[in-house]
Amino acid sequence: MYAELKENHPHGTREYPFCEYHMRYFPHAFQIPVHWHDEMEIIYVRKGPLMVEIDGQKFKGEDGSAFIVSPGVLHMMSAPDTPVDYFTFIFPLEFISFQTKDALEDEVFFPLRNHTRGFRPEVADRNLLGQLIPILDELVEENGKNGTHRQIQVRIRLLQMMDMLVEYSQLEELTRNASGELEKEILLYIQDNYHDNIGLAELSEHFHLSEKYMSRLFSERFHMTLTQYVNYVRLRYARHLLESTDLSVTEIAMKSGYQNVSYFIRRFSSAMGESPLRYRNGKTRRDKKNKIKNSKNDVC
Repeated sequence: MYAELKENHPHGTREYPFCEYHMRYFPHAFQIPVHWHDEMEIIYVRKGPLMVEIDGQKFKGEDGSAFIVSPGVLHMMSAPDTPVDYFTFIFPLEFISFQTKDALEDEVFFPLRNHTRGFRPEVADRNLLGQLIPILDELVEENGKNGTHRQIQVRIRLLQMMDMLVEYSQLEELTRNASGELEKEILLYIQDNYHDNIGLAELSEHFHLSEKYMSRLFSERFHMTLTQYVNYVRLRYARHLLESTDLSVTEIAMKSGYQNVSYFIRRFSSAMGESPLRYRNGKTRRDKKNKIKNSKNDVC
């Protein structure tokens, strides 16, 4: 199962560019495929195990662990067939920077945005972790409130965590990761061409790599085959069309790169647990049911 390549859609809103995802109650194993975005991300594991991979480094997130994903860094998460409960907080650094030309901007925020400095992915220092966890819990609580006061309190918590990370020397210089840049280019190419037939031979030729190397790259770094990844991108786009348009299932299948509608329905049903039409109808009912609730207490 895949949950939610370069994420081009903004997280949060213009008025409140902070997004909280609470992931729990999965009845099966799941994987969020490798992706990246320009915002900073904090992963807070309340109940593990959660398998986390950040910039090629693999970690096992146990109960009460935390990870930092710096802007522009490839990362992915997965969990075995056991209960897991974790949060991700995603926000642009501009949300907590002061937009002034000073030492803090020069030494911390600008290098983070420019990908020349980054935080160590795992919060391994027990003293630091012990101070961060209560603030993460407060962050969840404050983000569940409403109004301008919520934004102030959320910013305060994020700045407290940034202060602790810097104080505990978690910020370090980054070296250019040539393999990481290649991986991003490959994922962007798939994202731009998923509606066409993308095979191992074509992809390898485009990037001047051998098919054996490309196949091993997907297996070792993306933890899935090329076909599985292309299907993931296609199904994600199909889900978007089901949620945002009135196009027929046949039209959506074609626009998503599937020439066989029956095959599309089987793939979608396998990934989402229900047919495209049931997913659309269920999404409409859930939206109507939660409209008032979400308008009062929307965390993303």
